[in-house]
Amino acid sequence: MIHRTLLPHLLEAATTLPVVTLTGPRQSGKTTLVRSAFRHLPYLTLEEPDTRERALADPRGFLGAHPDGAVLDEVQRAPDLLSYMQGLVDDDPRPGRFILTGSQNLQLLDRVSQSLAGRTRILHLLPLSLSELEARAPWDPDEGGAPDDGRAAAVRRKLHATLHTGFYPRIHDRGLDSVSWLADYRATYVERDVRQVLNVHDLETFTRFLGLCAGRNAQILNASSLAADAGIDHTTVRRWLSVLEAGFLIRLLRPHHRNFGKRLTKNPKIYFLDTGLLCSLLGIRSADDLRIHASRGAIFESFVLAELMKAYLHRGRRPPLYFWRDSSGHEVDFVIERGPQLVAIEAKSGETAPPAHFNGLSWWRRLVDDPTAPALLVYGGTSPFNHLGLPAVPWCAL
Repeated sequence: MIHRTLLPHLLEAATTLPVVTLTGPRQSGKTTLVRSAFRHLPYLTLEEPDTRERALADPRGFLGAHPDGAVLDEVQRAPDLLSYMQGLVDDDPRPGRFILTGSQNLQLLDRVSQSLAGRTRILHLLPLSLSELEARAPWDPDEGGAPDDGRAAAVRRKLHATLHTGFYPRIHDRGLDSVSWLADYRATYVERDVRQVLNVHDLETFTRFLGLCAGRNAQILNASSLAADAGIDHTTVRRWLSVLEAGFLIRLLRPHHRNFGKRLTKNPKIYFLDTGLLCSLLGIRSADDLRIHASRGAIFESFVLAELMKAYLHRGRRPPLYFWRDSSGHEVDFVIERGPQLVAIEAKSGETAPPAHFNGLSWWRRLVDDPTAPALLVYGGTSPFNHLGLPAVPWCAL
């Protein structure tokens, strides 16, 4: 089993609160993690029809059969359990009694916030990070400084193959063909689960919508244009995007609010959080195809954002991530809000990083009027270096 960065934070939460809730996309490793972390608790999955039927028919009896607690997997399939659980943990608030997991984040969190407020800690698990695949300590963006040089990982991994494969654990655990597995994942989970949540009856329209979103990856979101191309209305676009984001399939990255006297872009940028799934949606069949694909740079940006998000979420923290763009087109790919300090990060997929790649970061330092403001270039090469006081780190160092 691949060690997950979230494990100690999951265990710590179970020592302080009676319920711990773990959410994340399907197949991100939630079940494997909680079953290994809480071996002393009985495991029940509400995906099984007979288990779900018992929970729905007699929730008091279902929970009462496990007075010392249990791991309840895919608990969004029987959401009324949470209301009955509230009384149980109020009467007996022993920490770590119930461990809940759920994939449909929007449905689950609505019920958790209503029924278990103050009684649970909510944690999120995304697919594997690069550091988890490499079995090394992850970079902590809040500690300052640049990541390690990543040379060891560069020996083992190739950029385009890594991006094309993606980071879902089962692909790596079992050595599966990522093209076939991701196609099945799209059909089985994304199109089925998300359509069920949204009550979408027209599969063709929703599939077209997903493809259009993938084609707009790393771009400023224009909901009206997306609605027109997908053949749906503006309100439906917003609703479908909200569910995709709540399910951790995409991230709508908001612009940072600080204007420095500039007129700012107000719309978010759209990013898919697994590069393998993104390649699948774009019809990219191989790593060699990705190398020459027009979306290579946008896919690389998605990789960098996802690694930054994992660095926070897998430590139990909220990711303070934004982008910055003014009306004249000046842009920084990612901005980390580290207390009062802002950290600028640019992502460039090229295997070399010419001086022009640092123009955005140099401009940022002039904008904030601080020649030593923290800034970092992540690029597609394999060696770290420094350009005019600006560090460049290889992709494999994240």
